[in-house]
Amino acid sequence: MRVVIQRVTTSSVAVEGQTIGQIGRGLTLFVGIAPTDTAAELAWMARKCLDLRLFPVGTDSPEGAISNQRWDLSVQDIQGEILVISQFTLYGDCRKGRRPSFDGAAPPTQAQALYEEFVARLGASGLRVATGQFGATMQVSIANDGPVTLLLEREAQGLDLAKAL
Repeated sequence: MRVVIQRVTTSSVAVEGQTIGQIGRGLTLFVGIAPTDTAAELAWMARKCLDLRLFPVGTDSPEGAISNQRWDLSVQDIQGEILVISQFTLYGDCRKGRRPSFDGAAPPTQAQALYEEFVARLGASGLRVATGQFGATMQVSIANDGPVTLLLEREAQGLDLAKAL
């Protein structure tokens, strides 16, 4: 499983010109699911996204954040919001040729079920969680705060993906 985490002041997602998800201060998560992912990876990833300390202490507004302040607060600590976007392209392999291969991404049916479970796990935190539309062409608008962008990966335990592919 791969998640690109962006700390944001605001973020929204639209499908066919209609905004379907929008948040204020918090995290935008771009989520890629691998065919080997299980509930164990989802649980670990949800907990990690909720617990990562990505927000500085002592700022009542994003404009007050000073870049050299220590990050001591999680999205839960600030009662932030989360926007979750499915993105199979996180498993795009561009090492060969001129067209990416998406063989490393889970098939849509499997990926959608795991994506929805991931969203539910985040929602169980009590935070407001908005989403995009699985499988749709989406336009995502992000006001990245910092900018802070991180890549978080978790391979299925007990599997060596290099050998599996």
